[in-house]
Amino acid sequence: MVQAYILIQTEVGKAASVAEAIAGISGVALAEDVTGPYDVIARVEANTVDELGKLVIAKIQDVPGITRTLTCTVVHI
Repeated sequence: MVQAYILIQTEVGKAASVAEAIAGISGVALAEDVTGPYDVIARVEANTVDELGKLVIAKIQDVPGITRTLTCTVVHI
């Protein structure tokens, strides 16, 4: 299982609606609005890195109001 945090910037005033929309996507374990340079942080899970990429590109980045994403893959050292 591959896990990652997706840091998301949104259009002004869209953080809450983006977090709500993302929370409903299969593979998203958690999505919350936050303060700071990013507006929403989501924790996601997928079986492979390729599936993770498809989740981010085809589903998460397709949510209206998102301007930029940064994917941080979880590693276990």
